Amino acid sequence: MRVLLHHLGPEAFVILMWFLIFDKSSSQPHIVFILVDDQGFRDVGYHGSEIKTPTLDRLAAEGVKLENYYVQPLCSPSRSQLMTGRYQIHTGLQHSIIRATQPNCLPLDNVTLPQKLKQAGYSTHMVGKWHLGFYKRGCLPTKRGFDTFFGSLLGSGDYYSHYKCEGPGMCGYDLYEGEEAAWEQDRGVYSTMMLTRKAISILANHKPRKQPLFLYLAYQAVHSPLQVPARYLERYKGIPNLHRRKYAAMVSCLDEAIHNLTLALKRYGYYDNTVIVYSSDNGGQPLAGGSNWPLRGSKATYWEGGIRAVGFVHSPLLVNKGTKCRSLVHITDWFPTLVTLGEGTLDEDLNLDGYDVWEAISEGRPSPRQDILHNIDPIYIRAKNGSWKAGYGLWNTAIRAALRVGHWKLLTGVPGYSDWVPPQTFSNQRLTNRWHNERVHWDRGKSIWLFNITADPYERVDLSQRYPHIVKKMLIRLAQYNRTAVPVRYPAKDLRSNPQYNGGVWGPWYKDTREEQEEDERYNNLFTNHLGKRRWKKKSNNRKLKRKVE
Repeated sequence: MRVLLHHLGPEAFVILMWFLIFDKSSSQPHIVFILVDDQGFRDVGYHGSEIKTPTLDRLAAEGVKLENYYVQPLCSPSRSQLMTGRYQIHTGLQHSIIRATQPNCLPLDNVTLPQKLKQAGYSTHMVGKWHLGFYKRGCLPTKRGFDTFFGSLLGSGDYYSHYKCEGPGMCGYDLYEGEEAAWEQDRGVYSTMMLTRKAISILANHKPRKQPLFLYLAYQAVHSPLQVPARYLERYKGIPNLHRRKYAAMVSCLDEAIHNLTLALKRYGYYDNTVIVYSSDNGGQPLAGGSNWPLRGSKATYWEGGIRAVGFVHSPLLVNKGTKCRSLVHITDWFPTLVTLGEGTLDEDLNLDGYDVWEAISEGRPSPRQDILHNIDPIYIRAKNGSWKAGYGLWNTAIRAALRVGHWKLLTGVPGYSDWVPPQTFSNQRLTNRWHNERVHWDRGKSIWLFNITADPYERVDLSQRYPHIVKKMLIRLAQYNRTAVPVRYPAKDLRSNPQYNGGVWGPWYKDTREEQEEDERYNNLFTNHLGKRRWKKKSNNRKLKRKVE
């Protein structure tokens, strides 16, 4: 380098220095975030599954497996926390999911991950499932920081036709390109394959050496309905349960898709400077073929089976490859981690709940995260026997909440379906081992639990009676978090959302007063112009008529 500088003229030296200082793109990594839907903790080969996932197993083995990694128990909550780096209690999305018929979306005053990466010079693209609301145009992905969007707005739908019904007479098409329905893209291609092809086309048409790329690939798979091309079913003939067989085939198709995506990253020159993050959005649903065994509970619950996720990071940029990260990592952590990695800025007024955990993942250093607020949902079903008394006067244990601090996990209220469900078995079948079919009967007065998750990851031994001082400390922490919560956003159904009023498409339907005024003005201007043209034509015709008479 010194020799090169010695032989450069003054002008060439200035140009070189400008390039080295201002061309950040050479040091900024490409970021590919793969979010899969409803994949259970057990449903990956390296967690002992009967499902074959050679690509995921290899990528995880060559990268860093996240073995103490948490998400939220449902779709919209996990996605909102990924996009904002903030807990649900701070965005108003504490309760359930954002439904297609609700005038609700990720609050517009929250800065998103793609917006921050875009500020840092990234080209930002989203392919797949949004599920963060669309009742007005300002909620759409292309208004929230993505340069391009191809995918679905709802939480689920048919894998081939892209239609979704939310009730009788409430059915519509749900495939978008940008801000418009992608009718011309609908060729009956299976969703997993279609989304992968789109992602690969984005890679093919971008110049990796000129600008860093952020690709958010949010697969519909392996959420119900259980649909898959027949050829993937062949390898799972030995699984007697039909739901599990179809589900396993869907996971295999997904694994193949990620193999093809990885090949494309190498083919088009991205791979050596790319960070790939893989994550499930919540636990598996056993009734739809998923498995969280040996964890307790399922999707939509605060038991480990609902919130402990499959996750790993794969990248040539990792310092310690082929390792396991056992530090606490939460889905909110991706926001500060990826923005910092992309050389973006984190302003104090973002009020993030996430931490930059890159050094913990890449180098095995201690994680800055010591606790996780899993959630506080004040409008979920109240526990019949919950009370302030049961919460030592510190917390009403009727309220559904869950908190992790260090090794300890506290649950209050009604945490949700609480069985341990082995693969290929369901709650209506007779199970042998005692803890397989243990059920919590809410009428027996139980509304608070304490577990040492490090020693008892399967949540078999409730320690709340043995360690009341720990319970009290956790309840105080829960109450402190609750004081920072904003009101819940969960509006009633809006009948204007019906696709029959929108050309058969699920899409924005709501207009606020300002938007309606602007639309009226545009209409009036259009009408006035049209009327003016007609008058001009009439006058012109009159002139022609006069000339003929003369």
